[in-house]
Parts: sequence; C-alpha cells; structure tokens
Amino acid sequence: MPSATLPKALRDEIEGVGKADIMVGIPSFKNATTIGYVVRAAQAGLVQYFPDLHPVVVNADAGSPDGTQRVVVETEPPDYIEQILLVRPRNKLQRVSLTYPELDGVGGKGAALRTIFQIARALEVQALVVVDSDLRSIVPEWIELLAGPILKGGFDYVAPLYARYKYDGTITNTVTYPLTRALYGLRIRQPIGGDFGVSGDLIRHYLEQDDWTPDVSRFGIDIWMTTSAITGGFAVCQTRLGAKVHDPKDPGADLGPMFSQVVSTILRLTERHAERWLEVEETHQIPVYGFERIIDPPPLTVDTRRLLEEFAKGRLTVGDEWQAALAPEQYAAVMRLASEAGEAVEAATRADTPTTVEDSRFGFPDETWARLIYDACLAARARVLPMERLIASLIPLYFGRVAGLIIETRELTTDQAEAFVERQARAFELAKPYLVDRWRAAASHAG
Repeated sequence: MPSATLPKALRDEIEGVGKADIMVGIPSFKNATTIGYVVRAAQAGLVQYFPDLHPVVVNADAGSPDGTQRVVVETEPPDYIEQILLVRPRNKLQRVSLTYPELDGVGGKGAALRTIFQIARALEVQALVVVDSDLRSIVPEWIELLAGPILKGGFDYVAPLYARYKYDGTITNTVTYPLTRALYGLRIRQPIGGDFGVSGDLIRHYLEQDDWTPDVSRFGIDIWMTTSAITGGFAVCQTRLGAKVHDPKDPGADLGPMFSQVVSTILRLTERHAERWLEVEETHQIPVYGFERIIDPPPLTVDTRRLLEEFAKGRLTVGDEWQAALAPEQYAAVMRLASEAGEAVEAATRADTPTTVEDSRFGFPDETWARLIYDACLAARARVLPMERLIASLIPLYFGRVAGLIIETRELTTDQAEAFVERQARAFELAKPYLVDRWRAAASHAG
C-alpha cells in the first residue's frame, strides 16, 4: 500500500491554507485550453452556494508542459466572481496548483486523486467535489449538486447522472453499469463518471484501503471509488448534472488503455468483495438529487467498421485466450459472432454493394454478453490466464458488443437508445445465478 502521507513540499504548501470546509479537486494533464473554464465555474459555485464555508480549489497536475498549472493560478480571483454573482463570501477562496507525486512509479488520474484525498483529509474538509479538467458543460450549480447531498442530506458518495450521447460512455454502458448493478444491487448509472462528491468520512476510508493497484492509480480509480463506497456501507446517491460535454473518445480508436485499466480493476474488486455480492438477489434504485433536465448531448462519431474488423480479427489474435477463459457454449457463440462480424465488413467493402456495416444485420445478444463478462470474472478468479492476457482478449469482444449496440440503435434517439442499455442491465441480473452457482462451485472445489 502506498504511503498515505503527503510529501514535505506538498505539506508545506497546504499548511498555508490551514483548514477548509469544502474543497473542489481538479486532476489534470495538458488541459490548458479547458481548465480555466472549469476553475471559474468551481469558484463561482463555491461562492454562490456555500458563501459561509471555508473553500479551497486544488489542482493536482501531472506536470503538464502546456501551462495548465499557470492557467489555474491566473484564473480570475473571487472579486471578479463576486461582481457577477452579487454574493460576497465570508471566507477567502484559496487556490492551490501542484504537481502530484507518482505512486510506486505510476502516474495517472488515480495518483492525482490520491493526492487530492490526502490534502482533503489534512484540511479536514466536510465535502470534496472532484470534477474533470476537460469539461465544457460544467456550471456553478454542479458544485452544489455534488456537495449538497453530503452537506445537507448526510450522503457520503454522490455519483453523477448525466445526459450522454448514445455512443458516449461505452465502457460504462456495456460493463461497469450492468455489472455493478447486478453484483451489488444498486442502480448507479454512471459508476465511472469522473465527477463526484465525497464526504470526509469516505475520504478517510479510501486512504485506509490496502488494494491500491497500478490500475487504480490510473483509470481504474473511478470504479474503485464507487465499489469501495458500496462495499464499505456508505450512503450513496446520484445527482442530475444535465449533459456532459467533454473531450469524448471513439471506443475503437482511443479507449483500449482505459478499458484495460477499468476492467482489470473491476475483475479484481469482484473477487475481493465476493462475500458482499454473492447474497444479493435484487436491484433497486438509489436516491436522485437535482432537477431533471431535458438536454440533447452533442453527437459522437464512431468508426463501427473498425470495431467489427477488430472483433473479427480476434478469432486469430486471441482465439486461444477465448477458448481458455470462456465456457464452451460462450466460446462457440463468440466464434460464430466474430465470423458474422467479418462477413458484415466484407459485404460493406464489395464494390458492387453501396452499403455500410451499419446496414448489416449483425447483432450481439444481451444474454451472451452478460455470460461473457461473468466468464471473465470466473477466469480472473481461477487465474486461467495472466490478467494482462485475459483483459487483452476481452477488448475485441467489447468492440463487437459496442458495434452491435450501435447497429441496433442507429435509428433511435439517445433517450430511446437508453432502453437498450437498461435491457442489457436486466440481462445481467437474470444471468447472475449463472455466475453465483459457478463461483460457489469453484469455491467448494477449492475447499
């Protein structure tokens, strides 16, 4: 477990702040073009909604070469905000921008957040709000929406509830949402949302945990936080933030490393917390804070053909891993689906057929996908493959699943497509006995 103590240089910087009641933390790396807007919104939210509290904004940067930290320091002071909001806070709003230390030689979002947690604990804050540094849709109200449930309602973890374009958040839609919901029984729609609120008690709990892996130091941090809050028995809610407009990524082009870190983390957490989820048989809604907004998020272009190509190639590149990790019926289904994906790509490339892969009839059944993910949980526990090889074999399957959802929902609005995500989550719930029975059988055999 990495040390929970701040380096001396950072301690010295924080001593000047003293104590704070509420803190906004912003992890960053090369976000000079967007972070100024995020800082202004955070400052305005603190002044407008919490004028009587001692506030601080902390930026934990990875040593950006583009001047990200300078933008934070030079962003308009509170006097500027007071002129806009006509609200004068009782306490000086302080800003700190620092370069966070790596954890055991690993840097990333999780390492930045650990530093933010350590600072929040040192300042004894009641509520910590963390927001992404590439946000284009944050408004001052987000600070109240993320901190309000903690300060007013006694919640410990506030997960975001966004309006996102139907092809944005594909790792959430296909893995973290349905799996977290089925395992732990809580319908947390955005368990890796990136923007959240945390109580002082939960911050201390996070810093006491001993399962901080290299993946948690990177993109695994969000699912680790959500799962640790649930399994620790903390009060969890969601808050409506409207549309999330940020720097979205094409799942086929940009999300491979993120998928690997998130999914390896969730597989390890599934094993670690088995006693917590094995007895859960039903799921239920959790409290939702904030006013519902009718907002159309900006569209995202996805290269569906590339997704299908990568899935089809998986037969050759990771077919042996599929056979080792998957139950025979799932392996047979995957090989058949990968063949159909290859046929869809081939049909779209013929000169005599003016069609696209979106016009194909390719589909990836919900039930098959749910059992594939459950097989991955079982394979990770049984160590049938090194974790890195197991995760690498899942990436083409993820591409195929995303392509199937895109083709199935191509004519639908984002709101209409949400029904397909919910249908898939229900498939995970219905298939959970498959996981539980095989998990217990393996445990009995091992015993």
